[in-house]
Amino acid sequence: MIQQRIVLLSAAGLASALFLGACGSSKDQTAASTSPGSTTPVATAASESGTSAPAGSGDSGSGHMATTTMLMAKAAKGMGNMVTDDKGMTLYRYDKDQPTPSKWTCAGECTKTWMPVVVQDSVQTMGVEKSLLGTVHRDGMKQLTLGGWPLYRYMGDTKAGQMNGQGKGEVWYAVTPSGKKSTMAS
Repeated sequence: MIQQRIVLLSAAGLASALFLGACGSSKDQTAASTSPGSTTPVATAASESGTSAPAGSGDSGSGHMATTTMLMAKAAKGMGNMVTDDKGMTLYRYDKDQPTPSKWTCAGECTKTWMPVVVQDSVQTMGVEKSLLGTVHRDGMKQLTLGGWPLYRYMGDTKAGQMNGQGKGEVWYAVTPSGKKSTMAS
């Protein structure tokens, strides 16, 4: 009985340490690896303001995250092509972020509604130019960028193909295969 408690407490302690370690914030930016299986960054640039939350927010940007291994261009009912993840969920960009250098500003509560799209290594593409892909460091993870813009998934989209986040607050837009924002109405 005592050994079981020790094992459970040890496992809980280890899990807590790993969780806290993942919450650290990295201050450098790296372009995404575009060749399958490659883990060597294409380019690296250091920038203090490139990945920090807005001044005074006191938030490291941690929250909910979405992962993907593929970006695909999908036609949106005769309104042009939008980018989706490997689950067919529409991806968005935020006008308050910046593309050059890539900088995310959606942090804390924002990430509960707009989940940053993170990747492990390489990303496959279908109808999206690989040369436009990159990453920006976020809490020890790599947030995917397209045309420099950090990508997000909207919690209000519950099924593949939905675009419920389009035009939200006049700052959130579905992203096109070229990294531009969609100008179509939701």
